[in-house]
Amino acid sequence: MSAPRIGVLALQGDTREHLAALREAGASAATVRRLDELQAVDALVIPGGESTTMSHLLREFELLEPLRARLAEGMPAYGSCAGMILLASEILDAGADGRQAVPLKGIDMTVRRNAFGRQVDSFEGDIAFEGLDSPVHAVFIRAPWVERVGPDVEVLAEAAGHIVAVRQAKMLATAFHPEMTGDRRIHKLFVDML
Repeated sequence: MSAPRIGVLALQGDTREHLAALREAGASAATVRRLDELQAVDALVIPGGESTTMSHLLREFELLEPLRARLAEGMPAYGSCAGMILLASEILDAGADGRQAVPLKGIDMTVRRNAFGRQVDSFEGDIAFEGLDSPVHAVFIRAPWVERVGPDVEVLAEAAGHIVAVRQAKMLATAFHPEMTGDRRIHKLFVDML
């Protein structure tokens, strides 16, 4: 069986780091910027970055509705930080002045943008992660948290009393950036889900 072909949405954010982590986890990884690239992958990673900018660029590149459709059809996806925000069914503090983060409705959850605070409030720490035998070193940068999960959503990790990692079917989301550490277990978990 060949390695799953996983795309990394490459409109804005830490694309390179996710590509490297996916390859180290055993996947074939490629960037996704156009519709034909989205249609050519088995799964998608939506990286960290700025969720309102990413939403704007999804519209500009005419990927918003095709991506929503692929997710609704069951395409597996993993979102980290801004990617978690976009995979939500509802976004709190989505933005203002016509530049708003747009929910892709992949995971039945409500996410609050920048919940842990501004850039200066970014932090790192070791957290327990369901299914892994030792803690994950988590890097939180202007990170969101999950305020509500639906009945089919499994909570995988919490930090400071808030949900920071979830899974629903073949969708995975973290409020932190595992691609910024040398630990590939979360990317491997996603690859293994396929």
